[in-house]
Amino acid sequence: MRVYDRGSIKWTSMMLPEHVDLLQDMWKRLEDKEMPILDEQKLTELDLQLQTAIHQDLTVEIKYYNGRDYLTSKGKLKHVNRDHLCLQSDKVIKREQVLDIWIN
Repeated sequence: MRVYDRGSIKWTSMMLPEHVDLLQDMWKRLEDKEMPILDEQKLTELDLQLQTAIHQDLTVEIKYYNGRDYLTSKGKLKHVNRDHLCLQSDKVIKREQVLDIWIN
């Protein structure tokens, strides 16, 4: 659990606008998450789940990395190629950003 006291916020009224901007950028960077590295076994598992979902027309939930955070999208796959996954809702996810897939 993170305690949010006023910390450096209480001093922002006495700071230059450039310093306030630097502090805000720092806080945003601290909240960013990093892309985990998937091993070969996990990549093989993801490929099998994609094949199963596309051949049996199943709904999937995909967890992916968007450059700053982890997001999820749910739906049926329209098509899958080497670089992208496309859901029927026209949501396109880069294959290299996929972290996990659950079949519903």
